[in-house]
Parts: sequence; C-alpha cells; structure tokens
Amino acid sequence: MKRPGDEAGAAAYLPRQSSLASLRNAAAKCKGCDLYKAATQTVFGEGPSRARIMLVGEQPGDAEDTEGHPFVGPAGRLLHKAMKAAGMTGGVYVTNAVKHFKYIWRGKRRIHAKPKRLEILACRPWLEAEILEVRPAVIVALGATAAQSLLGAAFRLTKHRGTFVSSPWPCKLLATIHPSAILRAPDEAGRDAAMRGFVADLRLAARAARSG
Repeated sequence: MKRPGDEAGAAAYLPRQSSLASLRNAAAKCKGCDLYKAATQTVFGEGPSRARIMLVGEQPGDAEDTEGHPFVGPAGRLLHKAMKAAGMTGGVYVTNAVKHFKYIWRGKRRIHAKPKRLEILACRPWLEAEILEVRPAVIVALGATAAQSLLGAAFRLTKHRGTFVSSPWPCKLLATIHPSAILRAPDEAGRDAAMRGFVADLRLAARAARSG
C-alpha cells in the first residue's frame, strides 16, 4: 500500500470514508506538494454540507493562512459584500483550488504568488472531493486560476466570463473575476464598475441556484 509522500499530489491523503469533516482533518496533514512547507496551515473550505452554491477561489491569502479560514482578508470581505448585494445569502460553501498559501517576501510582507500548474493539479483531489460531498447546484469559479483548475488550462475567462459552461459535474458552472481584481483596479471609478459587474455575475448564479 502506498503511504503519504510516496507520490506527488493529494490523492494519497484522501480518507477512506469521506465526509467534509474527515476531508478537512486529512487535508490538515497534506504534503502532496511543497507548498505546505512555508504555509502556516491548510485552509480548507467552509460552509453547509449541502450548499446550493459553491464558490471556488485560487488559494488562501495572508489573512486566511494566519486565521485558518477561507475569504477572511480584504478580498474576502469584498466577496461577502458582493454576495449580499447579489442576494446570495446562506447555503454557500466557499473554498479554494489550492489549500496552502503561496507567497514571496517583500520586505516584511508576504505577497501572493500564483501557484504553478503542477501545484494546482496536486491539490485538485481535495477540490473534487469537496464537490462530491457538497453536491452544489451551482459552482462559481472566482478568477482564471480557479476556472482552469475546474475546466482545464485551455479555459479563457475573458471569453466565457458570466456565462454558464459545460461542467464535469452534475451542476451549473459559471466563471467570473476574483474579488482581488476589484481591489487592484486603478481608481474608484474602475473599482465601482468592476464591483457592479461582479455582483451581476453572482446574481446570475444565485438565480440559477434558486431555480434548481
């Protein structure tokens, strides 16, 4: 029998009996790629076990790595504001394609670094297991990395943003921007426009979830 560490990727760490609780406990010990070495902890998904909507981001940020919960930093606060504006309240499970924070040091600050394709693939078994457990009616991919982790490297957010696309799972899938993109807008007018578009995309997902 293969033991954790005998091969790259999270598959060797998946529990035999799957539930969100057992997955979370197993993921805390994951060494399926090297990102665990510099991260404070695994940041697993959170939300109802039968959520109608699943939001998938790229990876935890600095605040998430410190606190151990997804979407609690500046981008997360913006996401929750947008969810409320879109009528997306309750019944939402939030997670990331990659469960460890990847960063570089810039002075005394830890700055987000985009995960490599191999790191995304290594972590994919956790995301697939979450989807199978939660069984959402709608998945929303937040940003290109999350969308490509779900739909393959050929997926282009600029082409398919805000539209439902074919999903490998029995649910609807929509891709939109990551809320951090709104924070990076150059001025207030740009942030306001980006926020309006983001809320509109989330509103589509919320309506789809309500309609079944």
